[in-house]
Amino acid sequence: MHATNTYQRGLVGWLSLAQLISWGSIFYTFALIMGPVETELALTRVEVSLAFSLALLVEGTLAYPVGRWIDRGHERIVMTSGSVLAGICLVGLANVQSLMGFYLAWAGLGAAMAAILYTPVFAVVTRRFPLDFRRAIITMTFLGGLASTVFIPLTAWLISGWGWRAAMLSLAAIHLLVCAPLHAMQLRHAPPAKVHTAQGRAKVAAGLASLMRSPAFLLVGSFLVLMTAVASALPAHMINLLREHGLSEAWVIAIPASIGAFQVLGRLLLYFFEHHFDLHLANRLIPALIPLGLLALLAAPWAGPAQTGVVVLFVVLFGMGNGMLTIVKGTAMAQYVSREHVATLNGALGVPVALARATAPLALGWMWSASAGYTPGLWAMLITTLVGVAALAWAQQHA
Repeated sequence: MHATNTYQRGLVGWLSLAQLISWGSIFYTFALIMGPVETELALTRVEVSLAFSLALLVEGTLAYPVGRWIDRGHERIVMTSGSVLAGICLVGLANVQSLMGFYLAWAGLGAAMAAILYTPVFAVVTRRFPLDFRRAIITMTFLGGLASTVFIPLTAWLISGWGWRAAMLSLAAIHLLVCAPLHAMQLRHAPPAKVHTAQGRAKVAAGLASLMRSPAFLLVGSFLVLMTAVASALPAHMINLLREHGLSEAWVIAIPASIGAFQVLGRLLLYFFEHHFDLHLANRLIPALIPLGLLALLAAPWAGPAQTGVVVLFVVLFGMGNGMLTIVKGTAMAQYVSREHVATLNGALGVPVALARATAPLALGWMWSASAGYTPGLWAMLITTLVGVAALAWAQQHA
């Protein structure tokens, strides 16, 4: 089937399945193999943890060239190659015998993530469905949000039954036998890039440079980096933060576990009810749920008997807000800067976003103290999200 501007439910469904597999078998795998790898290779927690930071940095570094390739119509080779690379690197991971081998495997997986996760596939559907890309992105993030629900227990079962090395081989097989053929078959007939003369290419390059200096791009970029930093920082410290609030251990475990469910609920509500309200108003209100959730968390210690209820309010606001925020972040560049160059522009933010994801958890830990706990960090995150919300609202004025 040749690509058209008409929304294709089947294509979006298959790409969503690939997203579920890719997120579940790469992004959520690391936490499950940390312990076995530390034990078998006699590594420290810091040594092992650096591998995932390396993967994120490689992903961010490659985001710009990947975006350029997609904008030039090479989405099929990019995403198919990414799935093949993921499979090969998981095979390599299953056979590592040293710290350097572990780092090389995760660097390769970072490159694969740059080619197959949300940023490239959002660009693909934006190019194919320029009038209906938001619906495609909502669908993919809804199914992608189930990745941890499916793959954490699946991978844990594989590890417990066969060992972590055999589990990695099983996940590699899924990429090579499912995702790679799926991308190769479904991404045929990509919308072609515009053919330019040398003078035309120079004009396009100048236009891109101008876009990257524009207030709209700088404001949307600030929004993406700041909100990503908070979304990355909080989950890593959630358990300890809730324990500091004096909650029972049952609530300490249940609360972070329920955030994923509220993320999916938020995306589901957006899918069914978005057409009932103004799109740009929604883009302003959805990110505002994050600082409202942080305010609830800051207020919880003074809520007395209602403390648990206030923390639950935080879970609802943060979970639903974070779930819908993925759609806002995935569509803001196309809506307020440029639809034609969305992959390249998002790719230009790859390194800043990767640095935010990698360093924000460390920064929140650095702000913790025995006397004040996480309170200074929570205030810093609140201010960060308020600046991010304001940046997006201001970008709308410049669009």
